[in-house]
Amino acid sequence: MERERELVAIRWVVAGILIGIVGGLLLNRAGGAESPLFEMITLGGDLFIRLLRMVIVPLVAASLITAAAGLDTRYLGRLGGVTLIYYTATTVLAAALGLTIVNFIDPGVGAVLENVQAPQEIYERQPPTFADLLRNLIPANPIDALARADMLQVISFSLIVGVALNLMGDRGQAVKQFVGEVLELSMVIVRWVLYLLPAGVALLLMRAIGQAGFEVFAPLAKYMGAVLGGLAIHGLVVLPLLVWLLGGVPPWRFLRGIASPMITALSTSSSAATLPVTMRTVERELQVPGYISRFCIPIGATVNMDGTALYEAVAALFIAQAYGVSLSLSEQVVVLLTATLAAIGAAGIPSAGLFTMVIVLQAVNLPLEGIGLILAVDRVLDMFRTMVNVEGDAGGAVILTTLVGRK
Repeated sequence: MERERELVAIRWVVAGILIGIVGGLLLNRAGGAESPLFEMITLGGDLFIRLLRMVIVPLVAASLITAAAGLDTRYLGRLGGVTLIYYTATTVLAAALGLTIVNFIDPGVGAVLENVQAPQEIYERQPPTFADLLRNLIPANPIDALARADMLQVISFSLIVGVALNLMGDRGQAVKQFVGEVLELSMVIVRWVLYLLPAGVALLLMRAIGQAGFEVFAPLAKYMGAVLGGLAIHGLVVLPLLVWLLGGVPPWRFLRGIASPMITALSTSSSAATLPVTMRTVERELQVPGYISRFCIPIGATVNMDGTALYEAVAALFIAQAYGVSLSLSEQVVVLLTATLAAIGAAGIPSAGLFTMVIVLQAVNLPLEGIGLILAVDRVLDMFRTMVNVEGDAGGAVILTTLVGRK
């Protein structure tokens, strides 16, 4: 019965995708962003994303506190260590795949440079140092971090509170029970929001296609092919193969099981907004224990960005080729490392990769104006790289269940 309801829900979401594509094309022909309907569609899509993001902070905080408070400290340390190693390894692998593809097909060679500029806020952004990243892990004011939804600080604070409750034993039982109720409350709200998923998918796709149309893709077709090809290889071959070899779940079952969060990621372009759907799905469809999914998926939605790392590696070399700059092997290694770090530091929000691109370009002395070359198609590519980001989180939960073992 439950499986039948899931299939019906997926059919409704697929219908939402088709409506969004057709509606977007019609909207584009009717004037795109200038159409009177565009503002209403944008409002509807924004409200759906805000509903998803509304529950993220309490869900992440309660999930991590509950997981850390309920696990043996030695098991928790092993789980945390393996989680970070696995996420870092797959992110590096994705960036290396992106570099390999660009070197093979040279999408930037002969590209026509348009007179475009990146948004001013990108030029003004100062890349954080390693010391800044470490400093920002610890919130000076936890309430402020929760209010600003600074996910790295929310994660570190939640883990500290969870470990402290773990060590308190029975004295912390009242707080544990309260946090557990907050988690259950958050999941109830998530279920309500998911009823709106087909409509949200339709509105968000309609807005994206209605605004961009298809004519902007032609000049950047080869670049888009490099990004989408790399994402397809990583998402349909590399990650499913890792889940099969390390997690024991066949690729077809894994991909079928995560259909719902993948579709949500495609429409929202936000791994953070997709987080509630991802957690619910891996527990119900892939039998990942709650104490593992509630620990590794919130962390993954913040630091595990395979799709973003691949995109930034491809984009950096595309910009270099478009400007006629030949990057040496050592410079490409720098791109690999900085793309990995930039992806880890990217926020789980739409087009966050554009801002972290600054770090990658500055590392190899490429002009920031090059970001303007890829702006026209970034929103569409963001949808697909977010799918791979979310797939990496879900696959990580399955693999960690096997590598670390059940408690």
